[in-house]
Amino acid sequence: MQALIDGRSYLAELGRVLESAGAGDVVLFACWRAEPDELLDDDGPPVAAALVGAACRGATVRLLLWRSHPEVLGHSLGAHRDLARAVNAAGGQTVLDQRVRPLGCHHQKFTVVAGATGQVAFVGGLDTARTRRDGPAHTGDQQVQPTFNDVYGPTPAWHDVQLRLTGPAVHDVAMVFRRRWADPAAPTHWPWQTIPDRLRGAARAVQPLPPPAPRPEPAGSCAVQLLQTYPRRRPRYPFAPDGERSVARGYAKALARARRLVYVEDQYLWSSDVARIFAAALRRSPALRLIVVVPRYIDGEGRLDRPATMLGQNTAWRTVLAAGGERVQLFDLENEAGHPVYVHSKVCVVDDVWAAVGSANLCRRAWTHDSELTAAVLDEQRDGRDPLDPGGLGDGARVFARGLRLALMREHLGRADGDDADLLSPDCAAEALCRAAAELDAWHANGREGPRPPGRLRRHPRRHGPRWARRLITPVYDLAYDPDGRPWPMRLKGGF
Repeated sequence: MQALIDGRSYLAELGRVLESAGAGDVVLFACWRAEPDELLDDDGPPVAAALVGAACRGATVRLLLWRSHPEVLGHSLGAHRDLARAVNAAGGQTVLDQRVRPLGCHHQKFTVVAGATGQVAFVGGLDTARTRRDGPAHTGDQQVQPTFNDVYGPTPAWHDVQLRLTGPAVHDVAMVFRRRWADPAAPTHWPWQTIPDRLRGAARAVQPLPPPAPRPEPAGSCAVQLLQTYPRRRPRYPFAPDGERSVARGYAKALARARRLVYVEDQYLWSSDVARIFAAALRRSPALRLIVVVPRYIDGEGRLDRPATMLGQNTAWRTVLAAGGERVQLFDLENEAGHPVYVHSKVCVVDDVWAAVGSANLCRRAWTHDSELTAAVLDEQRDGRDPLDPGGLGDGARVFARGLRLALMREHLGRADGDDADLLSPDCAAEALCRAAAELDAWHANGREGPRPPGRLRRHPRRHGPRWARRLITPVYDLAYDPDGRPWPMRLKGGF
């Protein structure tokens, strides 16, 4: 188990694994957005070349790419068709997958490479696309997504997290791919989708996958539970006939045990359905703190993007602030050049025990409507540093969860590895983050005079749109930005 907490590290590691794949190996690749020319490493190949190379060396290469919307809407349909054409010509097979609800997408981001020499999987929030290959200094990716919000500067800084998995969890990730691959529904339905895809070489009838590799032997001390989201769809998913909402249920169960500190990084954090679960945890435990790191600005620039985002976020934040007051802290990030850092990670750590990393954001869409994959990690190895049991429930702090939280906090505070003794205590950690953000905010307010304070944390501003706009924006928000994929009886009951 390894957490890769920047895109540059992840893509370089993915490139090394793909370049080692050859005859007899199986490469399973699922992504929401993929740019065929995005470099995996400074000295390595682009994404398409790495996958084509594996196929040419005899590996079985299979891709599930969300069919996507056209480029005119800021999406990547053309890039996905180009990647599919290159992989298919090399002997692999790609499905441009639109087996989703209306206005939905396949948002899962994972890769599995399995063969005689070993098995490895990557799961998390990172796509193999432009703007993502940013390093720990957050200076940005030289290959920029052209539709990205200009407020992030010429090379937008990007923060994300991916997990590298070995052991039995790799088999479980591969089964997620296999179930989707074998879905008997047509990849696309409408003639204006089907005909152009077939003319450009997209697969219509999928080839069967080879038999799965044997389940690997246990590796390391971490147990991994895969949490997924699938909506209720017509025709039904064979593997989830009424949909699946284990991401939502996993969060609800973990938060029910939260007592001292919930640390979150998320691209959105909106929706009242999500916020009420966090609010319930804050009301249940008077000593519980909630620390959230989000982007300063959204990535879209459409006329409805900003008001819809503010509507969703303000609804959620009002709910958690009403429950937790000063125990709730909202931050965003900026790099040394003063440009905001786009926070795309989807991370949650509860009381240094339970950790979750994946593709699912904290919103109703991700918990009910789109396909998502999140890895929940419970390390059997306990951390011997005080506090030994932050939650006081006998769970004990675990090495992976605490290590992930500390690594992220050190990065945001601009600290070296190991400089985290004052971050072990939940209260001290919260105070350190608040102090660092206050110092950087004050430096900006004073005209940036003198040395810049260390770190990247800023207090996140709470923006409020005009109240009259709520009635106009709410239907669009509910339909397009944060739709609900639950069966109607479940929606009415408010459960998952």
